[in-house]
Amino acid sequence: MSNLEVEVKFFVQDLASFRERVLKAGGAVKKARVYERNVRFDTPDEALKDRLELLRLRQDTAVKVTFKGPAKEQASSEAKVREEFEVEVSDFDKTAVIFERLGFAPMQVYEKYRETLQLDDVEIVLDEMPFGNFVELEGTEAGIKTAVSTLNLDWSQRILTNYLSLMAQMKEKHNLPFNDLTFDNFEGRELSIASVLSH
Repeated sequence: MSNLEVEVKFFVQDLASFRERVLKAGGAVKKARVYERNVRFDTPDEALKDRLELLRLRQDTAVKVTFKGPAKEQASSEAKVREEFEVEVSDFDKTAVIFERLGFAPMQVYEKYRETLQLDDVEIVLDEMPFGNFVELEGTEAGIKTAVSTLNLDWSQRILTNYLSLMAQMKEKHNLPFNDLTFDNFEGRELSIASVLSH
């Protein structure tokens, strides 16, 4: 189970009030709010994406390489289940060069501000994305469902897709001229992911 990521996310308009709800329920801050930059790498023909795999280089207070792939358990779960392997590395730029030498190229950038909380055995992250705010709950499926109930979230409103898939939907709906999910790209645009999620 250690290499499986089990999670759900929810779109939340008011992160501050949700944060208070978690703390009042007995949750605690695990990691302070931090800016995070992610770069998705792939082959020129996006073979990883076609196989539903992700190779990511992330920079926040540390640099991490992550690989995600589909998991067999996904079919029988009400949460999103993926195989995940993650390691910390010492140098973002040199790791990017290694990827490029191996035939991978930076395909997409996405940014967020993230604060990490813990409620019992469930990790809860508060994500401020360029197109809206989200909370992600990660743990066992039973633990996640208990936390969702405790925090008065509507299980039927859970989101099982990732931010890059949501970005693709935003791009198509609003005919956006960019692929990167960055704060600069969305600055001055009155666009919210709610326009996609409501359909």
